[in-house]
Amino acid sequence: MSSKSAKHASLDRAKSPSDHHWLVALAAVIAAFVYCYWTTILDLFKEWQVNDNYSVGMLVPVAALYLIWQEREGLRKIEIKPCWFGLLPIVLAYFARDFGLRDLYESAERYALVLTIVGVVMLLAGWRVFLKLFWVMGFLFLMVPFPGKIHNLISGRLQEQATSGAVFVLELFGTAVTHEGNVLVLNGETQVAVAEACSGLRMLTAFIVVGCVLAYVVNRPRWQKIVLVISTIPVAILCNLIRLVVTAWLYTLFSSQLAERFFHDFAGWTMMPLAILILAGELWLMSVLVIPDEKSSRVSANPQVSR
Repeated sequence: MSSKSAKHASLDRAKSPSDHHWLVALAAVIAAFVYCYWTTILDLFKEWQVNDNYSVGMLVPVAALYLIWQEREGLRKIEIKPCWFGLLPIVLAYFARDFGLRDLYESAERYALVLTIVGVVMLLAGWRVFLKLFWVMGFLFLMVPFPGKIHNLISGRLQEQATSGAVFVLELFGTAVTHEGNVLVLNGETQVAVAEACSGLRMLTAFIVVGCVLAYVVNRPRWQKIVLVISTIPVAILCNLIRLVVTAWLYTLFSSQLAERFFHDFAGWTMMPLAILILAGELWLMSVLVIPDEKSSRVSANPQVSR
């Protein structure tokens, strides 16, 4: 065996113990994490199953793993170097969870779970890996349902906006409609209640998750990604308004049974593709209206003689 090959073999043998120790430490931390947060994980999973407004939360961990997989080539080039500053978010998570357990505040426990994941990544993998996955770590917070007060505030505003928007559109197209609170009265006889389930909160949470994933994977400037994510809010309001208006027309033209079936079944499946089409159209519009910086830099770097 040549001296060069022997040198490489010795280096490989020198690396293997540290890799083995790192994997053992990772397995131990994951086991401790699951042991500490097992009840919180179960409660969160039950919330996803019961509460339709936050059912999209169960897809967030899967989407996060997909986004990490997309970054695998860049992560392989980063040296894994544990950082003790990772203990800071872990300690903050401990106090947040202690507050949640003492005051029966579930949201604090759930946010502590995500904060612990952030700290573990920083502690075991280091600053560079953390910065590489910074947006993925932030994305994980979307799997936690809003706290009660924030939920009621957002849901109530969306419910009022959905009612007033439906009244405006129905009157615009010639349908006689009045409203008493959040109840629409069509043609003076048919009543359609804009309940909390009709507020559009479920669409809002789902569209934000989809918009974040889409913004992460598309190759666009950062400001366009931010615009795309922010625009999911009006897109969700628009799609929910379309669903309400079509449902109201079905109430007046056919039967309440058909309208309710449309509202709960068909509309739920069609609004997501509609939202994705709107977001894709938004990306296309920005690409048409905005000149890429790379193109302008190439023109300035290679000026041509005017003819």
